[in-house]
Amino acid sequence: MAVPLPSPYAGFWLRLVAYIIDSLVLGVVFGILFLVGIAMVGVGSLESLAHDMQNGGNAEPPVALIAVVVLVILLGAIAAWIYYAYMESSANQGTLGKMALGLIVTDVQGRRISFARATGRFFSKIITGMIPLAIGYIMAGFTEKKQALHDFIASTLVLRKT
Repeated sequence: MAVPLPSPYAGFWLRLVAYIIDSLVLGVVFGILFLVGIAMVGVGSLESLAHDMQNGGNAEPPVALIAVVVLVILLGAIAAWIYYAYMESSANQGTLGKMALGLIVTDVQGRRISFARATGRFFSKIITGMIPLAIGYIMAGFTEKKQALHDFIASTLVLRKT
């Protein structure tokens, strides 16, 4: 009696764990950017804002604080894009989370993807995320090749390394 081999495709749960690992990595990067931003504005201006809010005074945040928050969000988004696109198009073919779980990102023929395709895959996750109830991501648990919506858009697969 033949034992069925495991699917070469990475399903929803493996991909979710890889995403959690990657989120922790990017969380550290975002935290460092945030701390640098706070250092740029100065802790004194944050203390002054908190004091004004407690005393019912003028609690408008300083323009510099708003600019730093926007800058940190922008730099965080750029860091996430570079992280995912560079790592998934590299010789490793996956982010740190995917590498930890033995997963790789390929095109539909199983070849390494380019930085441009990895960039398209990253930004197509915006569309995937707009689908209510995370259905665009949950698709990876039910489609034949375990593809999420962004994988269909970018013509990619997430495979288990053999």
